[in-house]
Amino acid sequence: MDQEQILAKITAMVEDERRLRDAVTSGQIDSATEHERLGQLERALDQCWDLLRQRRAKSEVGENPDEARVRPSSQVEGYQS
Repeated sequence: MDQEQILAKITAMVEDERRLRDAVTSGQIDSATEHERLGQLERALDQCWDLLRQRRAKSEVGENPDEARVRPSSQVEGYQS
């Protein structure tokens, strides 16, 4: 995935987050379902942001950004900037 594809995926996931929050507010889904789906989205977002950072870092030091790989969510969760 290139940078534009990653950013598009992030945007889509943020929109999904908003839809989930709206769905629970309107009573379309329960809070347990929302919580589970939001957790999945948050983990996927963490992975996308990490991949984007890896690509940018590789580019800055003259390496091939296409060598960046998605890391497991257990590894990227909890990173702080």
